[in-house]
Amino acid sequence: MSFLTAEWRKLIMVNYTIDPKVLAPYVPQGTILDSFEGKCYVSLIGFMFVNTKLLGIKVPFHVNFEEVNLRFYVKRLEDGKEKRGVVFIKEIVPKAAITFVANTFYKEKYETLKMKHEWQKVQDDLAIAYQWKKNGIWNHIKVIAENQQIAMEQHSEVEFIAEHYWGFSKNSETKTTMYEVQHPKWNYYPVKESTINVDFNATYGNNFAFLNKQKPTSVFLLEGSEISVENKTII
Repeated sequence: MSFLTAEWRKLIMVNYTIDPKVLAPYVPQGTILDSFEGKCYVSLIGFMFVNTKLLGIKVPFHVNFEEVNLRFYVKRLEDGKEKRGVVFIKEIVPKAAITFVANTFYKEKYETLKMKHEWQKVQDDLAIAYQWKKNGIWNHIKVIAENQQIAMEQHSEVEFIAEHYWGFSKNSETKTTMYEVQHPKWNYYPVKESTINVDFNATYGNNFAFLNKQKPTSVFLLEGSEISVENKTII
C-alpha cells in the first residue's frame, strides 16, 4: 500500500537560476546536482493537496490543504539508471500533523503556517494564488493563465522542472532518505501574468535572501494529477 495518495492540483512553479555553490551544503549523499542547459535551478512551488489519504485512510481535517515549498534538483545513478529527483529546502503547510509526520518519518523540513489560496475563472483565464503568513506578514505567489491545457514539450524547461519522480532528504552527511512519487506526465497552462511577493529571507533563511531581488527565469502553472508517495528507503 502506498504511504500517501492524493491529488496535486494547480501547481504554480516560480523558477530561478542559482549558483551551485549555494546549494552544495544541501545536496544529499548519493546524489549530484542536476541542471538544464548548464544551469542549476531552485523553484518556489505552490499547490493544493486534494483528497489526501495516509495509508489509504482520510484523516479528518487533513484531506484538502495548501502547500508551498522551495526545492532544487538532483539525480542519482543506480543500477545503470538515472533517477531524477528533488530536494526540499522547506515545505510549508497549514496542518501541524502533516508537518509532524513528514519531519519524523521522511526527514523533511516542514513548517506549519497560516495559509490560504484562490482559484478563480476570470473570463477565459484562470487566476490562481497561494498565500502564507510569516512573522505576521502575508506572502503570496499569483498567476493569470490561459484556461487551456498544453502538453509539455520534450527537452523543454517546463519538462525539466516538472518531470521528477524521486524525493531525496539529507538525513546526515552519510545517510539519505529516498522515496518515489508516482504520477502521469502533467499538462500546463500558458501563464500571462505573475506576481511574486515573498520575503525569502524570513521564509527560507539568509542563504536565499538574494532571491528577494532576483527576477525568476520562468513561471509555470501545471494542472497536476493524482499522485502516490511510495515507502522510503535509506541510502
